[in-house]
Formats: sequence, structure tokens, C-alpha cells
Amino acid sequence: MSDFTTRPEIRGTFGVVTSTHWIASAVGMSMLERGGNAFDAAVACALVLQVVEPHLNGPAGDMPAILHLAQTGETKVLCAQGVAPAGATVEHYRYAGLTLVPGSGLLATVVPGAFDGWMLMLRDHGTLTLAEVMQPAIDYARDGHPVLPRVAHTIAGLADFFARAWPSSAAVWTPGGAAPAPHALFRNPDLAATYARLAASAGDTRAAQIDAARDAWRAGFVADAIFDYLADAEVMDVSGAAHRAVLARKDLSDWRATYEDTLTFEYHGWRVHKTHAWGQGPVMLQALAILKGIDLGAMDPNGADFVHTVIEAMKLAYADREAYYGDPAHSDIPMDVLLSDAYNAARRGLIGAQASLEQRPGRVPGFAHLADAYIERSGRDFDVGPVGAQEPTMSHLTEKRGDTVHLDVIDRWGNMVAATPSGGWLQSNPVIPGLGFPLNSRAQMFWLEHGLPTSLAPGRRPRTTLSPSFAERDGARMVFGTPGGDQQDQWQLIWFLRQVHFGGELQAGMDAPLFHSMHFQGSFYPRDVCPGEMMIEPAIGAETIEALRARGHRVTVAEPWSIGRLTAAMRAADGTLSAAATPRLMQAYAVGR
Repeated sequence: MSDFTTRPEIRGTFGVVTSTHWIASAVGMSMLERGGNAFDAAVACALVLQVVEPHLNGPAGDMPAILHLAQTGETKVLCAQGVAPAGATVEHYRYAGLTLVPGSGLLATVVPGAFDGWMLMLRDHGTLTLAEVMQPAIDYARDGHPVLPRVAHTIAGLADFFARAWPSSAAVWTPGGAAPAPHALFRNPDLAATYARLAASAGDTRAAQIDAARDAWRAGFVADAIFDYLADAEVMDVSGAAHRAVLARKDLSDWRATYEDTLTFEYHGWRVHKTHAWGQGPVMLQALAILKGIDLGAMDPNGADFVHTVIEAMKLAYADREAYYGDPAHSDIPMDVLLSDAYNAARRGLIGAQASLEQRPGRVPGFAHLADAYIERSGRDFDVGPVGAQEPTMSHLTEKRGDTVHLDVIDRWGNMVAATPSGGWLQSNPVIPGLGFPLNSRAQMFWLEHGLPTSLAPGRRPRTTLSPSFAERDGARMVFGTPGGDQQDQWQLIWFLRQVHFGGELQAGMDAPLFHSMHFQGSFYPRDVCPGEMMIEPAIGAETIEALRARGHRVTVAEPWSIGRLTAAMRAADGTLSAAATPRLMQAYAVGR
């Protein structure tokens, strides 16, 4: 790997924070400076991300995190992914004439999970008070922040739609009737007031106060505002029709964020930790299992052999994602087979000299009907008509669509957090009047047919794309991740493979050219399938690009520095810390000392 980097790798021993916005990174670091730990810093950073990147995440969105606890040595997943409401049945949506769950609007809403998840992390593992951790987000929402050009452009592109169909969103995002100019000071006083009221929740102890804020969210004034609005709201969504919500007060009041074990895989001495199959995280582990028997280290990391081999492995792993993944609490997921040596040796054998244009899920005994269902589904025309305001993904890398956010934190004691918050985007739903934020649209990842692990069903978690990572080897540990929808585990895989096989600084890996496949069925409405298509940055070199085309890949060359928003932080075995952030979009930053 090249030693050239676009910015210095952050190094120190006290603490590091890296995230997709420099203000959020600085806020997280300020929590470490005042004596807080990685969990305090992560929550403060995340709440500020909800303010400064509202087109990418919000309080009513969702969040998976991987936590490493220095004192006990445990590594856990915190699941703050809300579930489908009790009224969310296939029949209800089919009766409305839908073949897909819309990519926006009230029918796309699951139980909001992010806020409860952050509060659970803060209560159980943080040390600072609720007010200390929430105050920076309150200040930026109340007093303003320089709005990112991408936020301003997103709002401008939707301003007419907001004025016509979502007036509560127009009131917040276009104050005075106009979208904010890039870098103008932007305020969200309703969100500031919501945060301030939650931060002032009463309690005899720190834990009791945090639990009181959680209660205020799920059954108090926040719930009151949500369900007062939903009582008679009919919202225009991407389907071109207006629909009422299925989310009910009991859905919100009954749900809690939870902890669970990670899913792990050993690769060249590294143990990689991901979420279970309610997220797409295992797809990276499957790709590693396929690639484990190939000598990637003998290849040029920017050459056609490397790119072709990794792309073909990802196609196979993602086909299995589409066939077999879903909420393990509601479906049997054959993960023991999907990560087994024998199964992946067979999958590895499918990688040929030419690009495959077929959807090729593996055939797991007892589950082969799911492979057949995916192949049939991937060839179906859903006839969704024109697509208007909809979900953020990185699939087309346009100004109007965003994606997600990510943060990584390590403190001086060795506590570590990787989290990928998303959902509750300003594009997803109208703002709840008086609260300053919208609901999410995560239900679009369900299918409106029975018998699948991803079939819409009450109480089931959608199979999300959100996928933080934790990896460890010989006393060294690192946390990393990226926004990017279906691309998250592709970009992370490429970065991780280069680190393992070619070494170099974290930042050098961030700066290296990236690529991804669009071959498999997309997770977001309208669920596009683009056989053989891939996107790659031009810095990979014209020779590699032409060689990939000669192998049958349908290559789109992206704009320079436009793919991926990776961040990462590492603690070496001797306690030295390092952190890095992608230069792409010029807003992610790592800080530390």
C-alpha cells in the first residue's frame, strides 16, 4: 500500500474519536477531556450527528453498536433496531394495493429505536450525567450550526414537496419558506426544546434520570406528540398515495433496546465481530470465509485480479444475504452452514475468470426454497412507477440522497465503540409537530409475501444494512465502519482486506480507491437489481478498469473521491491509539491525543 495520505493519521494514548462530521468528532473528544469514557463520548457524538446530519439520521431512527468493555474484556452488540408494529401485516399492505413497502411515509415506519439505544448505553456504561452528554446537541440545535452543502441541497430538492405535502417538514427545514444556503447558520428550535426537556428528566440517581428520559420518550411527552399527530395523519409517500400509520402507542411503550452476543469469524489471525443476521453484518464474514482460501496477498491491491476476485466473492455472499438473512428471533437462519469451511469452499469454486451475471445463492439443505424464492424475486418487475421523495442510499451518489452516519471511539482505558446510526432522515417522513424530527422508514426492507426470513410480520426486526465492525488480533483491537447502505460491508471488506494483506496506516487504507457491486437486489425501495454492474473510483487506474470490462464487468467509473465514508480507530497491544477518517465529502474527521 502507498505511504501517501491525504491527512495525518491521528495518534496518541489518551483517546480518539472519529465520525462522519468534524463537529460531532470534536464534541465526542470534549467528553473524554472532561473525564468521560468512550460510551459518554459516543452518545454525545451521536446526538450531535442527529443535529448536523439530519438527512442521514435522527432521534427516531435506528442504531446498532458494537461495544468492547475494557474492564471485563467483553464485546457485545447493542441492538437499537426497532421492530415492525403489531398492525404491520402483509395483508394490511396488500389491501392498500402495494407490492412493496414504500420507501417513505408512515407505512414504512417501525418502532423508533435510536434514542432508547443511546440512553441504554449511557446508563449502563457511561459515567457523565444526562445533561452533560446532551448539552452540546441542545446548543447546536438551539443556536445553530453551519449547514452542510449536502444538507442544504437535499432540502432545496425537496422544498416544493415539503410545502405541498409535508407542511410540518417545511416549517422546520425551510424556515421562512426557503431552503438554507450552504454553510448558513441553521437552527432547529423544536428539536432543541425536545432534547432539553429530555435532559431535564427527574431522577434520584444518574441511572434513574436516564430511565426517566427513556420513559418520557416511549410513554411521556414524546409519545404523546407522536400519537397526537398520527391520530389523523395521512401522509403522501413514494408510492404516490397517502397512507395512515400502523405504528401504535403500545408498540412504542413495549419496546426496549437490548444487548446480544456478536457473531465472529477468524481470518488470517484476526477475529472479526459483527451483528447477527438482522443486520447485513454476516455478509462481510461470509465474504471473508469465501476469500480465506485465496492468496490475495500475492495480488496488486489496485489490480484487476484483486478487484475481480473480491467483487465475485461479494456477489456470492450478498446472494446468500438476500436468500437467508432475517431476524433470528423470528426465523431459523442457517448461519452455522453459511460460515462453514465446506460450504464456502464450494462457493469459492464458483469464482471464475469472467464476471458472473447470475444470482447464485447457495443451496442450504432444508432452506433451498429460500434460494429459489430469491432468484425468482430478483427477476420480478415491481412496477413501482415514478420514484419521488425516498430513502437515502449511496447507490447513485447524488446530492438528493444521503445515506447514514458512523462513529468510532476509544478511550484511555481501552473501552471501544463502533456505531452506525441511521433512519429518521428528513426525507423519510414529515416532522412530528413540536418535536423537530421525523419518524423512520426502515420497514421498506421487508417483503410483502409470506414465508421469508424478511417477510413483514409484527414484532420482527427488518434486515437492515447497518453494520459496525470490531476486529482483534494479538492484543490489538480496532473499530471501524461506514455509511453506505448495501455498500457498507463491501467498502469495509475492501479496507479490511488491504489492511490485513498489505498493511500500512489506517489513513492510507482510507485514501485507497474503492469499488462496489450493484449486482444483487437492493435493500431499499424500489429494490433494484443491476446484474454485473459495479462502480469504481478512477484512481484505481485505467488499465485495471479496462481489464475489468474485458472480464465482463459492467463498470461505471465514479467521480473522483466519491465512494465510501469509512472511519476507523485502533488500539495497539502496547496501548497506543490511532484513528483515521475518509477525505471523501470533506466532512469526516478523526481527532485525538
